[in-house]
Amino acid sequence: MTNLLGEFLGTMILIIFGAGVVANCLLEKSKAQGSGWLVITLGWGVGVTMGVFTAIATGAPQADINPAVTLAKMLMGVYAPGQAIITMLAQTAGAFVGGVVVWLAFMPHWKTTEDKGIKLAVFSTGPAIRNPVANVLCEVIGTFVLVFCIFAIFSKPVGAIAPGVGPFLVGFLVWGIGCSLGGPTGYAINPARDLGPRLAHAVLPIAGKGGSDWGYAWVPVAAPLIGGSLAYVFGKAVGLI
Repeated sequence: MTNLLGEFLGTMILIIFGAGVVANCLLEKSKAQGSGWLVITLGWGVGVTMGVFTAIATGAPQADINPAVTLAKMLMGVYAPGQAIITMLAQTAGAFVGGVVVWLAFMPHWKTTEDKGIKLAVFSTGPAIRNPVANVLCEVIGTFVLVFCIFAIFSKPVGAIAPGVGPFLVGFLVWGIGCSLGGPTGYAINPARDLGPRLAHAVLPIAGKGGSDWGYAWVPVAAPLIGGSLAYVFGKAVGLI
């Protein structure tokens, strides 16, 4: 139970930072409006670091906070399938609550912001150029890099990492992925990160919101799971696992 609580809370914190920085940079009359992509990617990187610390501190030492990572670990034998599914659900629930918190934090700005697409962008990803094949490929590549590099960071050849350093390395990795590969799709690289807040967008009484773009929603869910699985296969082939 504490494991699930840790995954729930860790993912919630991830989304509060991540969706929060998007809201901060995009919503009308926010003091940070227009701060740009570098601030957004940094916010997500810090969100991952703080999410991992939170997950560990509240009972989830593995601190996946990402179903793609959980799936890769299931393939490694760390989780039974049932455990993996329940963990993914806890992560998605945490992401949903994180989305609700961000909605509350920016309450006056939803009505002020007329652009419905910007409101949705706070909660979920969307492609710069809508091309399902290219969008899936980008998310697969981004998630592959995430999971493969996590395996590399914590691999035996690299050696033991001092306690407390790992979360910063993973957060730095996510920041780098956003800076390098995030432009085409907004780099979900995490099914819970997209699905949970998108559900929040769908059900919350957000002033002047539009649709939740469910026609695209399968991409940031399915593609990261594929990317995480491929990272496991390749990581095992080259001896990182």
